[in-house]
Amino acid sequence: MMKLPHTLVLCLLAASAVDAQQPPAFTDPARAEKVAATAHAVRQMFEAHAERQHLPGLAWGVVLDGRLLYAGSVGRANLEAAIPADQRSLFRIASMSKSFTALAILQLRDAGKLSLDDPASNYIPEMKHLTLLTTDAPVITIRHLLTHSAGFPEDNPWGDRQLADSDQELRALLAGGVSFSNVPGVAYEYSNLGFALLGQIVQVVSGVDYQDYTRTHIFDPLGMTSTVWEYERAPAERLALGYDWVDGAWVSIPLEHHGSFGAMGGLITSIDDFAKYVALHLSAWPPRSNADDGPLRRSSLREMHQPWRFAALMPDFRYPNGRTCPSATAYAYGLRWMRDCDGTVTIGHSGGLPGFGSNWTMMPEYGLAVMSFDNRTYGGTSTLNLAVLDTILVLAGLEPRQLAPSEILQQRTKELVALFPDWKGAERSGLFAENFFLDNRVQDLVARTTSLYTEAGTILGVSELVPQNQLRGTFTIRGERADIRVFFTLTPEKVPLIQQVTMVRVPH
Repeated sequence: MMKLPHTLVLCLLAASAVDAQQPPAFTDPARAEKVAATAHAVRQMFEAHAERQHLPGLAWGVVLDGRLLYAGSVGRANLEAAIPADQRSLFRIASMSKSFTALAILQLRDAGKLSLDDPASNYIPEMKHLTLLTTDAPVITIRHLLTHSAGFPEDNPWGDRQLADSDQELRALLAGGVSFSNVPGVAYEYSNLGFALLGQIVQVVSGVDYQDYTRTHIFDPLGMTSTVWEYERAPAERLALGYDWVDGAWVSIPLEHHGSFGAMGGLITSIDDFAKYVALHLSAWPPRSNADDGPLRRSSLREMHQPWRFAALMPDFRYPNGRTCPSATAYAYGLRWMRDCDGTVTIGHSGGLPGFGSNWTMMPEYGLAVMSFDNRTYGGTSTLNLAVLDTILVLAGLEPRQLAPSEILQQRTKELVALFPDWKGAERSGLFAENFFLDNRVQDLVARTTSLYTEAGTILGVSELVPQNQLRGTFTIRGERADIRVFFTLTPEKVPLIQQVTMVRVPH
């Protein structure tokens, strides 16, 4: 493979278009510097991947807390003109486009113009005449389309070749009848056709062309000034061309024009532009009370991120570093969701079309995301992006973002510690819910706590409270010989009371 150019750009001070929406400062003020220090290791991973997979060009970026922290690239966006790939190169990102369509649907829902449980045929009359598999099948709703559960068959790679179909051709397909693999609402099955139909609904409800709607309501508000659906609108000097690797050589793949299936996979964007979209999604976490003025409100973004349709249980899931960690996957709204055995959630989407491959994956709890685009048929970086995130977490020692615990959690922590180890006056303190002393005998609490304090030795202090949410959390009583980890949870009453306490010894 020929030696190809590579670049790496640190963007630590680059502001995002959604900076104003970012959550307040978290516990580690050096987060950005620690993650920025991983740039060299990440670059090596991407360059090695490009070499192994014969990628003509590859561009990537890492977003942290709403900023494109660093970006890099290797190879060429255009082999014939010898144009290097970089963070401004415009790649077709294929099915990564689906979340933009989902976001547009939620914008219209939030504006009161549709309901997710509306029959899709309310907006696409040709769907009224579709013959479903059984007479007891429910009507196909917008929610079914969003979650790949409308009953359409999995349609990769057929859908890839429909990208340029006109609206009229899509409507004619429906009018002629389509085949179903399931009844609506019972199973996950990936459907490009379903998202093409969502694009039609956006046009019908908004009254404007899909391209114009997304430009006005998503791209412009985020400052995604270079993002387009039609490749002829992209500057030739920045447009990445598509290739495949055949018989030891790259073969050019013609670009498809934008059409009715563009809503499922036609978007063309750059690392610089897409980072602003990623920042918008990360800005939704954690929930909070400051200004909420993005193109989609934070609660609706978080709704997009939920596992609405179960996809698979992976008992043998293995991370790229070899670590086995059973995981579950689901489809959200235009996004894939995964939770692993450690409770870590990743959200994002891959993309693949003739000539292109892509992926973006974010970890909302960490405020971290990685994206990468290439210009080889189904080049794909999904597994690599997981490895990159894993590497960043380890090298940077990155911890999940945490907001300060609620006042009531902090208050109850102090009150609990004051009762230990003899629980004197606990029953009359008014701190505990009615169930607590029915579930726990005082003499048992005293015996258990006294034993733990004896094992801990001299008490050195109490660690900072770590909230699981605003009504439960953990703290650690630090001892000379051992620590004591305390978990407690509060009731839903107006003045929350302690309903449960567990204490365990933690050896040094």
